[in-house]
Amino acid sequence: MLEIKELHKQFGSLHAVKGISFTVEKGEVLGFLGPNGAGKSTTMRMITGFLPPTSGTAIINGHDVVADPIAAKKETGYLPENAPVYSDMTVRAFLSFVAEIRGYSGAERLRRVDAAIESAHLEKVRNQTVSTLSKGYKQRVCFAQAILHDPPILIMDEPTDGLDPNQKQVVRSMIREMASRKVIVVSTHILEEVEAICTRAIIISSGKLVANGTPAELKTRCACHGAVELVFDRASDAMASDLRLLSSASRVESRDNSFTLFPKDPGRLLADVTDLVRQRNWHPTGLRVIEGRLEDVFHDLTLGEETVRKAG
Repeated sequence: MLEIKELHKQFGSLHAVKGISFTVEKGEVLGFLGPNGAGKSTTMRMITGFLPPTSGTAIINGHDVVADPIAAKKETGYLPENAPVYSDMTVRAFLSFVAEIRGYSGAERLRRVDAAIESAHLEKVRNQTVSTLSKGYKQRVCFAQAILHDPPILIMDEPTDGLDPNQKQVVRSMIREMASRKVIVVSTHILEEVEAICTRAIIISSGKLVANGTPAELKTRCACHGAVELVFDRASDAMASDLRLLSSASRVESRDNSFTLFPKDPGRLLADVTDLVRQRNWHPTGLRVIEGRLEDVFHDLTLGEETVRKAG
């Protein structure tokens, strides 16, 4: 339902987006990750037709955003960064205005507005002026305008940025409620968001796509993926020596009263460690396999970009 084809964007000498391509199917929630300045928002704006690409295009439910932008935009709901809304309007008046812009009138306009208010849980503030709302409620008002026409494609740029934990939970619940019915793309640099709501994630760095997979698949790229951690009340040098003899471990790191064994043979490491524990009659207080962390993968893939940015 959403296909991105070799998107490029140049601003003078700055090549902000460099040939990004990916597809998203109905029922997927795609996390679009990258450091600040990596090209996330620029890519989002090209997909939604707010910014023309230098080259490449996006196919939105069969409509080319470059060749047929009006038809493509009808298929898209867009929540931009920083929730742009008209502060002097009430919530209901703002959504009614958006519905009119979308071409709805009469009973259908009222139905669309009421449905959006219900979906975004705005019933308590429907008659309040937007300027009086908290940041969380303003974000939900902008979310409501994005879904008012029930688009099959929903694009959201940093939907929970700056919200408190309770507000984040509300926005994430709204995304989950409609995930099975739509294509949803969520741009974020909050990695906990990816694990909370995304079925797949893309990482971009310096305008290029550097990773694409489920959160579990991305974690396998972490250097510690498959490592085994052993914790004791009191560890010894003899324990460390025995653990270093295991052929299925590439190396063993010790810290305080714990050991981390990195896999040379991931299929055998855990069994070898548990066998050794039994043979030596050790009594660990903890034993676990480390699955890896998205934070570490993100850091490894984007560290160069951050270094360049700080140097500049």
